[in-house]
Amino acid sequence: MQNIGQGGKGLFPQRNEAEAATTHHHHQTIPFRPSTTFPFISPSCWGSWRSAPVFSAWPSPAALARPAGPRSGPPQPILPPATAPVRPTGPPVGQPSSFVSRPPPGSLLPVGGLAPASGPPPSPFQTSGLQSGPVSTPLPASGPRSGPGSLPLGQSMPLSSGPGRIMSNGPPMFASGALPGGPRYPPPGNAPQPPVGHPPAMTTTAGPPRTPTMHSMLGGPAVGAPQGPTVQQAPLFSAAPPFSAAPQAMRPPPGSPYGSQPWPMQQGQVAPPSQFPGSAQPPRMFGMPPPPLPNQSMTTISPAVGQTGAPLAGSSKIDPNQIPRPVPSSSVLIHETRQSNQANPPPPATSDYIVRDNGNCSPRYMRCTINQIPCTADLLTTSGMPLSLLVEPFALPHPSEEPIQVVDFGESGPVRCSRCKGYINPFMKFLDKAGDSSDLLMRLPVTHCNLGPDGRRRDADDRPELCRGTVEFVASKEYMVRDPMPAVYFFLIDVSMNAIQTGATAAACSAINQVIADLPEGPRTMVGIATFDSTVHFYNLKRALQQPLMLIVADVQDVYTPLETDVVVQLSECRQHLEQLLDSIPNMFQNSKIAESAFGAAIKAAFLAIKSTGGKLLVFQSVLPSTGIGALSAREAEGRANISSAEKEAHKLLQPADKTLKTMAIEFAEYQVCVDLFITTQSYIDIASIAVIPRTTGGQMECHKAPGFEAVMRVRCSQGIQVQEYHGSFCKRIPTDVDLPGIDCDKTIMVTLKHDDKLQDGSECAFQCALLYTTVYGQRRIRVTTLSLPCTSMLSNLFRAADLDTQFACFMKQAANEIPLSALLRVREQVTNLCISSLLSYRKFCATVSSSGQLILPEALKLLPLYTLALIKSTGLRTEGKIDERSFWINHVSLSVPLAVPLVYPRMVAIHDLDSKKEGDESPIPPVIPLSSEHVSDEGIYLLENGEDCFIFVGNLVDSSILQQLFGITSADELPTQYVLQQYDNPLSKKLNEVVNEIRRQRCSYLRLKLCKKGDPSGTLFFSYMVEDQSPNGPSYVEFLVHVHRQIQIKMAS
Repeated sequence: MQNIGQGGKGLFPQRNEAEAATTHHHHQTIPFRPSTTFPFISPSCWGSWRSAPVFSAWPSPAALARPAGPRSGPPQPILPPATAPVRPTGPPVGQPSSFVSRPPPGSLLPVGGLAPASGPPPSPFQTSGLQSGPVSTPLPASGPRSGPGSLPLGQSMPLSSGPGRIMSNGPPMFASGALPGGPRYPPPGNAPQPPVGHPPAMTTTAGPPRTPTMHSMLGGPAVGAPQGPTVQQAPLFSAAPPFSAAPQAMRPPPGSPYGSQPWPMQQGQVAPPSQFPGSAQPPRMFGMPPPPLPNQSMTTISPAVGQTGAPLAGSSKIDPNQIPRPVPSSSVLIHETRQSNQANPPPPATSDYIVRDNGNCSPRYMRCTINQIPCTADLLTTSGMPLSLLVEPFALPHPSEEPIQVVDFGESGPVRCSRCKGYINPFMKFLDKAGDSSDLLMRLPVTHCNLGPDGRRRDADDRPELCRGTVEFVASKEYMVRDPMPAVYFFLIDVSMNAIQTGATAAACSAINQVIADLPEGPRTMVGIATFDSTVHFYNLKRALQQPLMLIVADVQDVYTPLETDVVVQLSECRQHLEQLLDSIPNMFQNSKIAESAFGAAIKAAFLAIKSTGGKLLVFQSVLPSTGIGALSAREAEGRANISSAEKEAHKLLQPADKTLKTMAIEFAEYQVCVDLFITTQSYIDIASIAVIPRTTGGQMECHKAPGFEAVMRVRCSQGIQVQEYHGSFCKRIPTDVDLPGIDCDKTIMVTLKHDDKLQDGSECAFQCALLYTTVYGQRRIRVTTLSLPCTSMLSNLFRAADLDTQFACFMKQAANEIPLSALLRVREQVTNLCISSLLSYRKFCATVSSSGQLILPEALKLLPLYTLALIKSTGLRTEGKIDERSFWINHVSLSVPLAVPLVYPRMVAIHDLDSKKEGDESPIPPVIPLSSEHVSDEGIYLLENGEDCFIFVGNLVDSSILQQLFGITSADELPTQYVLQQYDNPLSKKLNEVVNEIRRQRCSYLRLKLCKKGDPSGTLFFSYMVEDQSPNGPSYVEFLVHVHRQIQIKMAS
């Protein structure tokens, strides 16, 4: 397979691109002329459009049988059985030459700023590779698009061309509060923004005291806090989040994964966000009035002063209520992806928002670390910030958002640029030679479309491919080398003695019984099941048998699959046998004394059973693999459960023990077999070795979501930017493609970018992700996600447009990739240096305050020190911890941005005074409390959640009446070790249930509940999440701010 740019087959169809551009197929309904051509140019080819590329014919209006939403059921024709598996190919590829951006509006002036010639060194992680990460499947459509421009399912929509000169086909500029096709969203209102004053005067101080060493601050014993700064502007940290003024909206009632369901919104509820800051006004703090001086979008932390104004001698404390902390939004935000023909910066990833896709894709599907692209590589290096994309193609949309539209171009396939292979999108330009215009109209008289005064096609708002940042195309036959494979689910259950005695086997069987009830019926859904201990047991599920028949494979060194056609059968034919078998398995092995586990042999045998079709292999594992293929030993420092970061070469225990399982995983990926692994043990199991299987095959550990199969992904960039590396859970055989045997809503791929040319200031740079995959109904589709961002040559604009959540998620993924390769203390220091590098660049080149005694934080990155400290103290980077826990964290940290941030910086709320909730606050979740033990009282009850676990800490002096209402006990000493949330007949218990259920809806996870109290290991675990406290794993928040400030002072003085 040839790489992109060589004119070969590349990532998608089998035939040559030139051939694909001139060969046309007649539609089944209404044919069109094969000679018809429709010239236009992709944004990746802007700037070299003089020889206009020619596309394959755009079908006539009636030929476009485009449904209004994703299909809700399987296609009618039954496809023939899959042939021998071959790696799927996708849309034709060529040079990833890029989508060059659209010219900037002539009326906008660039913002002034500094363009330094030098800066801090590049990130130490830039060249490292990542092997973790997750993504998703589309939800079924909730209904067709409304409005005059929409068509019912199955009808065609006219798509036409018109003569003329080179013209822009940018995204629509909608009237206020409206979208094309009807008022699907509320019109804007005049919701007032809270007034925020200017920062008060700042004070200076004398030179800094002696700088603490990196070892004492980050890895060694606790140190005393040196002289610390104080914050002089209290209102600053309760201001709006760091993006352009966010509109406010009514809080919807709970009841969805995002805490809201579709609800009728009335006119005047939502105020539209302001224009993208930085293009037509001086730099300012996001959501705040412009300060008197330019470029002063920053937070200033100054040394503490006494009543006379002199610095306090020996002061090491600052007001904890004044230092930067997250302030979650209490309302649902309405985010429009573009406004006034400009990209609109996204809201924080952890906030609750509803997206209006009007040109750019939703930030759920693609986010950039910087929402303005630096024009040169030197400018990016000077900023000290990374330039990366986080792509989550199958992210779950908000229930109130418009579903992704599905477009069917028939046998001709989606329209693409013949030069860069980009798919049609809102940022493409249409070209037509004057001499050919009348001839073109004669050939396609019906498809002609006039142009509006803005140079756009008048029908652009009626066509998702021309006005939406995310769209799905039905793939034609040229995008596949074989028929789409059936949806195969093979369950592999551990029945060793440990799994039986702990109840893991029974729990797995019960869970599978519930899952198969939701699987789609039909000939394309197939299932199989096997169990294993020291041998492997298959089960014949043929309907002709009176009951399932067990087939035992005793040779675990050279395994095979007996009766392959009988162990994987259609779900509709074996549902009764399958349910009977799942009910019987725990009793069949209840007296088993076999402690060994042939894990490697079992997954190899299961793979052989589904090798010809591919599919999903779900494995439930409870003990260390100890026999057969891929057997492992307890190598964790000769059985020790813990290992210190100071021990030499400790990181090698985070690498696979040998290459056996890795070799198997690569073979699985080649045959489109995705492995999901469920770990059900607290003993050592060598996760570092066995996790390589789900990580390589596009699977994951612990979770199962509705998947897509046989996925191939590629990201294309505008001219001047190119993809440097992909990072995530996948198998990559060529540099330009990402192969994902399975993909779901939690898989995120990080894409690092680099410059290969200078960009034009004021232009736009486009990024497009194309994902070819097979739905669970066997239909081949291409999901295309497009994002266009402005380019800038001003360093101050980069800091203004920084996306903190995305940058921090990238730091986490980069650190997770480095942990198995480097000493832990070195990784911790590198993470800290990434934080210091960005803040130093801002202090050196953008800050207007001249005092060296003040710590200057850019408003958009003011929480970066806090998040960095939280990362240093996290499970993956703390100095002490279990190897399996660290390995699990490394594989689990590749979550989406909304789930990755709370994994490191959890949310804590007080639940003992839920009755005192303010009126008018419709969210059941109380206000967030800082992660500091100073805010935890012995008289209170606190809930802390990180998206995976939910801890409820009960103080020793809590009122007995509160304990009785919430837990049915009278003393904290009576707290049970195993806890299941119950609802008692009192208001406080009902409110606690509302809080927990709302958090579960927001996280899309059940969240394991654990009660904690002082004086036992559960209390120690709870307080280990207090990242603002000083601990053996790192300094306090105040001490860390002092350390960052000292390092910046040293570098400024050098």
